[in-house]
Amino acid sequence: MKRREFLASSASASLFAGALRAKDSESTPYTPPEYAKPVFDLYKFFPHPVKIQSIELLQGKKKYFVRTRSTDGAVGIAETKNMEYYVPMLLGAVIPYFIGKDARDIEHLVDGVYEQGMNYKMAGQAFWAPVAYVEHSIFDLLGRVANKPLGELMGGVIRKEVPVYLSGSERDTTAEDEVEVYVQGVEVTGAKAVKFKIGGRMSENGDPYPGRTDKMVALAQKKLGGKVLLYSDANGSYTAPKAIEVGKMLQANGFVWYEEPCPWEELGETKKVTDALDLKVAYGEQNSTLWQFQWLIDNQVMDVVQLDLNYCGGFVRAARVARMARKANLWIVPHNTQTGSASVKILQFASSTKGTGPYMEYVWRKPQKPESWYSPQFIIKNGVIPVPTGPGLGIEFDPEFLQSLAVVKA
Repeated sequence: MKRREFLASSASASLFAGALRAKDSESTPYTPPEYAKPVFDLYKFFPHPVKIQSIELLQGKKKYFVRTRSTDGAVGIAETKNMEYYVPMLLGAVIPYFIGKDARDIEHLVDGVYEQGMNYKMAGQAFWAPVAYVEHSIFDLLGRVANKPLGELMGGVIRKEVPVYLSGSERDTTAEDEVEVYVQGVEVTGAKAVKFKIGGRMSENGDPYPGRTDKMVALAQKKLGGKVLLYSDANGSYTAPKAIEVGKMLQANGFVWYEEPCPWEELGETKKVTDALDLKVAYGEQNSTLWQFQWLIDNQVMDVVQLDLNYCGGFVRAARVARMARKANLWIVPHNTQTGSASVKILQFASSTKGTGPYMEYVWRKPQKPESWYSPQFIIKNGVIPVPTGPGLGIEFDPEFLQSLAVVKA
């Protein structure tokens, strides 16, 4: 075949293949999976567009904040987490996508930034956490424009105070000291559940020192058993056989919660543990893929769906996972290691989310001096924290504090 004939034949074949693809596309229109369907109805609160003019990363007091402004002058601010790891991703890949967009379209925007350019190749905590911080600040802005707390925008407030369990356990203390921290914590806060760190964190069956976990678990049962619910967190310390052995020891000592027994990427190993034990296995804080959450739930890998409101990409994606969990009659109890102004996220989410477990996670050690640069302060009394009723996230920052923050440049 001559070159000219070959090119003509190839062109015809390409056109024919393109026509087939177009015809096939028309006959099989795209249907979004269940987990991708909308969860909020924001347009009913905003008759007019809320255009995003600017988004900035602010730094001060060893903390980072994302500030979003609309073209009408409204401002939303949210504190971040682990920002020192994410600055290039936030400034280079995430923020530019949202500029000029209508904040009312936040659900579509959260999906769209993933599909923008090569962002989908970088998906994981390092991508979805920056997306979450922008989304949190946009939701704060929307709440302030509507003059409504975030819980109202996310489906309506169903609880005005949130029962919490105490977390924040350490691994650099003795078993005796760690149990005493929580004995004091229960006395001070009135909390009805506490969570101990067991194992050595991704330690291949290790312990901070020999026998620490066994001693701490037995002592916790002796001093707190029957008074509060006992939870545990292994942070991926064990192989499945060892995790099952430890889990049976936890059950014998009255523990009801076993968090991340195996390294988080080992989905099948976690399922082995869940299948072998009666206590609730909590899992999901490291995961950020909606499809994977659906697979985990469908395959009964865990009993408690424990996504993180930062790592999974924000409120929209968390609400979608919560919808999956409700359909499977599983608790949703988000992972939370934040205190102060950042901890408001867990309170607003819990205020409007159906199907949560009885207690949300809240970090507690010994009482700290209240910080003056924001309000309200979150103090646990009778085991609960009131949900802020102010607009947006419900946090008010001291103007002088905001002025002291520096804008982080790319």
